[in-house]
Amino acid sequence: QVQLVESRGGLVQAGGSLRLSCAASGLSFSSYTMGWFRQAPGKEREFIAAIGTGVGPAYYGDSVKGRFTISRDNTKSTVYLQMNSLNPEDTAVYYCATRSIGSGSSVYTVMGYNYWGQGTQVTVSS
Repeated sequence: QVQLVESRGGLVQAGGSLRLSCAASGLSFSSYTMGWFRQAPGKEREFIAAIGTGVGPAYYGDSVKGRFTISRDNTKSTVYLQMNSLNPEDTAVYYCATRSIGSGSSVYTVMGYNYWGQGTQVTVSS
């Protein structure tokens, strides 16, 4: 049984930083590209970042490029999202996900991912 468990998010002031983690179990973690998405109320789920099976390559959404960094530790079956220079527009529920092996969908799209965490709330106050 595949499980993805995100760390607790939280409330942070604008300009602050937060690191999320996502621990995976029940799968061969190092074989999967991992991604982070977010969803704000009334909006579609948005691609944030993804990282290939090794230490890269890394992909980022335009809204977070230069501010967020994705990384992974295959020895711990964990993927991380370091978020810097947060602003209120970053407020959302953040999800980690595994990209389906052999998926023909773009790494940037929800369709390419098969397992999802439960999500964690990140709130940025102005």
